[in-house]
Amino acid sequence: MIKLSIAIAADNALPSAFVVYRGFDKFIPRAAELGYRGVELALKTAAEINPARLDTLLGNSGLEVSCISTGQVYADTGYMFTDPDPARRNTLRHIFRDFIDLAASYGKLVNIGRVRGRIGEDGKEKAEGRFIDLVADLCEYALAKNVTLILEPVNRYEINFINSVEEGASLVKMVGRPNFKLMPDVFHMNIEDVTIGGELEKYIGDIAYIHFADSNRHAPGWGHTDFAEILRSLKRANYSGWCSLEIFPIPDPDSAAKQAASYLLPLIKKIYSA
Repeated sequence: MIKLSIAIAADNALPSAFVVYRGFDKFIPRAAELGYRGVELALKTAAEINPARLDTLLGNSGLEVSCISTGQVYADTGYMFTDPDPARRNTLRHIFRDFIDLAASYGKLVNIGRVRGRIGEDGKEKAEGRFIDLVADLCEYALAKNVTLILEPVNRYEINFINSVEEGASLVKMVGRPNFKLMPDVFHMNIEDVTIGGELEKYIGDIAYIHFADSNRHAPGWGHTDFAEILRSLKRANYSGWCSLEIFPIPDPDSAAKQAASYLLPLIKKIYSA
């Protein structure tokens, strides 16, 4: 059975952060009330988390951390895996090592979204080489901690490097590390991929985590994405991992979180129990 999670950031999260809730103390318990089984921690730095306090919140709510997500690193600093500047890449290396250290205790997964960077003036081959060098180094560091790095293909309107799941799978093969996997997002797939369910089935061996959002980035059920077909595809592929909500808090955070849970949880149960 799929496990449903929701993205939560700190109170001071950037306005651009793709999260429903802001504030761990208030909204980790609220996520549990709505039926979620996990929380995705959307962070700028690992220092935003107080482990003792997080342990209390998770213990009281019965939730797990599903993933450490890092979209705010790119939005806040502009750091990129593909940056031509070695000093900036080295700073990013240390930021991600801190995330890996945190994930060793919480979730075992660290996402790489837009922070993977852009293809610059020196072309795709150079950008790809810089990405592979840094991610391979981080995978080696993460392996001993049983942490996996997960690459999120992002649509062409937000970044020009690794847009489709097929491109992501090709890069996973090039990196060739057992703890480097894919994290498809069905919002981006709706723009970039030939099909959603079909591509998820095709590349399921490379997939460790999935983001859910409707076609308009609203809560599932408030757009035109066929989540029933996606779930049937995931069931056929024997996927039983995390699916996490990364949606706009529209019309307000609680309404969005309620809609996603009330729409998806019965659908997951119906399809996976059939």
